[in-house]
Amino acid sequence: MGKVIPSQPLFIMLYGYPGAGKTYVSRQLCEHLLAAHLEGDRIRSELFDNPAYTKQENNIVDHLMNYMAGEFLAAGVSVVYDTNAMRVAQRRALRDMARASGAIPLIVWFQMDPETAFMRNKARDPKKLDDRYAPIYDTAQFQTMMNYMQNPEPIDDYVVVSGRHIFPTQLSAIMKKLYAMKAIKTQDSTQGLAKPGLVNLIPNPPGQRPTGGRRNIVLR
Repeated sequence: MGKVIPSQPLFIMLYGYPGAGKTYVSRQLCEHLLAAHLEGDRIRSELFDNPAYTKQENNIVDHLMNYMAGEFLAAGVSVVYDTNAMRVAQRRALRDMARASGAIPLIVWFQMDPETAFMRNKARDPKKLDDRYAPIYDTAQFQTMMNYMQNPEPIDDYVVVSGRHIFPTQLSAIMKKLYAMKAIKTQDSTQGLAKPGLVNLIPNPPGQRPTGGRRNIVLR
């Protein structure tokens, strides 16, 4: 089965807790959708032998990712921007960059309870493809990350998926959203979709931190 070709370039951003499955879904999505997968953690690992996640290092990685994304979009190639777009200002800048290149921006919002996400992050195995370059956070680092996150705004186009669902169900939600945005055709939106419906996920108010970000992680 061939890959789905969007009607115009897409710029897909990701938002969700570490461990929610963003890189896994990004890689799988690019097996079904004609798009370039820009993986921030891998780029960081290629640039720095021992990543320190300093502000300067983050700026270098962001600059390179934005440059590569701009080049792909200018060539008419869709991009899955695989880094956690955690802040409103960050997403606004990325959305403006995408639109300036004639691309359609979309946020995929991964929802998962923080305890499960933390345990997944803690259990990452560098031998696995999707864990190879990802950082592992301790409790304090994870809590800081949660407190830093801001939910999408009303003006954002986003689709909510559950980090607990299997990929075909997640793909179904994403494809249905792309069809509703007129980014893909009807027949493309139904390729490989899961039969079961999605759980009704109710997001927190747009522009606010996730509900889970206001509580401490409890390890059992």
